[in-house]
Amino acid sequence: MSSADEILDVVDEHDQVVGRARRGDVYARGLRHRCVFVQVRDAAGRLFVHRRTSVKLVFPSLYDMFVGGVVGAGESYDDAALREAEEELGVRGLPRPEFLLKFLYDDGAGKSWWSAVYEVRCELPVSPQAEEVDRYAFLPEDEVRERLTEWEWVPDGLAAYTRLRAFREAG
Repeated sequence: MSSADEILDVVDEHDQVVGRARRGDVYARGLRHRCVFVQVRDAAGRLFVHRRTSVKLVFPSLYDMFVGGVVGAGESYDDAALREAEEELGVRGLPRPEFLLKFLYDDGAGKSWWSAVYEVRCELPVSPQAEEVDRYAFLPEDEVRERLTEWEWVPDGLAAYTRLRAFREAG
C-alpha cells in the first residue's frame, strides 16, 4: 500500500472524528486530520534536524526540526508519535515520547491539521529512512535558531517549534 492509500481519520475543529479518507484524498481535498511532531535530542541535548526528500507528498526538500507524520485511522497520538519517531530515525526500542502540547495548525490557505507535539531522547545510533530523510545532523539549539533564517523550513514544523519555545518559556 502506498502512503497515499493510507486511511486517516478526518476530524473537525474540536479534534472529533467525523469520517475517514485515503491520505491522498485528505491532502487533495484539504480535509482536517491529525499529525504528530516529535522533537528528538541526542545524549548531548542536540536537536535532530533533517532535510526531507524530494518525493515527500507534503513539503518536499524542506528542513525540519521534528520527526513525525500523520496519525492513522483509529491510532492514538501517543502510538503515532512512537511509531513515526522509530520509523524516521530507523531505530527500535526508543523510549515513549513525552507529550507536551497540542494545537490546530492552519496555513491560511485551506490546509489544517491537529498537531500533537512531543519530545524524546534518542541515545541509539540512528539510521533514518532514505525515503523520508535526505540528510540529517544533531545540532545545538543555538545553531538551529541561527539556521531559522538561512534554510527553508517546513511551515508546520516552524509553527510547532515556535509554540514549543513559548510553552517552555512560560514554564
